Amino acid sequence: MLKGKNMSWLKKVLKSIIYSLGIRKKPPTLSKEEQWRARGVTIGKNFDGPDSAIDYCFGHLITIGDNVTISGTTILAHDGTTKKSLGYCKVAPVKIGNDVFIGYGSVILPGVTIGNKVIVGAGTICSRDIPDNSVVVRGSDTTYRILCTYDEYIDKQKKRLETLPVSNKIFSERTDDEWKSWKEELENSGGGFDL
Repeated sequence: MLKGKNMSWLKKVLKSIIYSLGIRKKPPTLSKEEQWRARGVTIGKNFDGPDSAIDYCFGHLITIGDNVTISGTTILAHDGTTKKSLGYCKVAPVKIGNDVFIGYGSVILPGVTIGNKVIVGAGTICSRDIPDNSVVVRGSDTTYRILCTYDEYIDKQKKRLETLPVSNKIFSERTDDEWKSWKEELENSGGGFDL
């Protein structure tokens, strides 16, 4: 009689045979975005969320607008600090407006509203609302500070685009020599722009 690891191995082989014969279909694999939507997160058009984590249990409290990128970001709609002592978590909706970029490693806490046309710098902890048309970075304390308006930031970058090196080649199509040359050019100019 088969036991332990041998049984587990046999089950895997039989499942593989069943799926390959089409007797039973594999369940569909959902993308992260589809999983978030299935858990109740409202997500607008033109959304990107690579390497991000959105509150698993309280996704229905999170709304994300159009043209939003969250890069390696954590969005929480609950705070478990009271769970052990009171038996309940604190919860509050999170709203992210349109035309928003949230940098890698940022954390959006429960109850925060991020306005339209906002850029949040990498590593920023957002514990209070961010007004429309803002660029924010992590401040000296545990929250953010406003650098400038979104429009000022974009205007400044448009001017830089005219003077700094620009690459129109997709990063995945560069050869090692092209990467080396591009890196040297960026080091000499202090930065540039890429697709």
